[in-house]
Amino acid sequence: MKVTVLGAGAWGTALAQILHQNGNSVTLWGRSSEQIESLKNTGRHEAYLPGIDLPRDWTLTSDWSTAIEEADCLVVAVPSRSLRQLTAALKGYKGIVVSVTKGIEYETGLTMSGVVRENVQQAEIVAMSGPTLAYEVVTGMPSAIVAAGDNLETAEVVQRLFHRARFRVYTNTDIVGVELGGALKNCIAIAAGIGDGLGFGDNSKAALVTRGIVEMRRLGVACGAQADTFSGLSGLGDLTLTCFARRSRNRQFGERLGQGDPLETLLNNKTVTVEGHPTTRSAFQMAVNKGVVTPIINEVHAVLYEGKDVSQAIDDLTMRSSKQED
Repeated sequence: MKVTVLGAGAWGTALAQILHQNGNSVTLWGRSSEQIESLKNTGRHEAYLPGIDLPRDWTLTSDWSTAIEEADCLVVAVPSRSLRQLTAALKGYKGIVVSVTKGIEYETGLTMSGVVRENVQQAEIVAMSGPTLAYEVVTGMPSAIVAAGDNLETAEVVQRLFHRARFRVYTNTDIVGVELGGALKNCIAIAAGIGDGLGFGDNSKAALVTRGIVEMRRLGVACGAQADTFSGLSGLGDLTLTCFARRSRNRQFGERLGQGDPLETLLNNKTVTVEGHPTTRSAFQMAVNKGVVTPIINEVHAVLYEGKDVSQAIDDLTMRSSKQED
């Protein structure tokens, strides 16, 4: 199958490699012509995947029309802030669009596949999410992910495109739950990182992950997702990875906040995308609109958007009135 990956960051490049290994005709598109030329010349992506030798016999381009013409499937792997603008240029496309971006649009409350559906109305849409660090995927470490779509047959097409011995792909029809799991876990991961920065131990993180999945499930169900989805790869699986992994960008971001780095300094680092920052704003607003109780998300929002001191946020979270576990 002819597949184009839109977005030449770490995750887009890793997925393009998987598709290439599975024998597909792969085009990797990147916005930066300099970055694409470097990939062509060196066969490496040192900015995102240092030390990894990438295929030399795939198509690399920064030309939009070259990238999308005749593609049977488009994999959208751009930051959430860019997704609406990019997919608006795909109007009229009738193939399969796979969204691998994790986020919630603040203005509309839509997940990324919801934004794609608004812009690319004739396409068949699948979302793919799970506990998959790009570096571990490209180095062949066993990983698993889930492809979700309203149409199971289309999700199974995507499953066949990506599935291989060390990259297991499962399917699911709860696309809302799969996407919300992948997005909301980033908010909890920032909290986990703050705890790391403050020197907290394993007890604290275990409690945070356990109560974090409760908030994710609670909010997801209120948005129409299935509760069981949050026990799967895109929920508990991705949450565990993002809260514990040293390479997790959202956890690292939170850790530096916990260590006292100014928020403005961290946000000015344009080379690192921390999806949990905008997602926390969206998740907080969604919880307010739905009347859902989300104490962890609320405190992360207060730190990121209201200037609250991290130590005060921890105290306010842990000193709430006692209750029955739910």
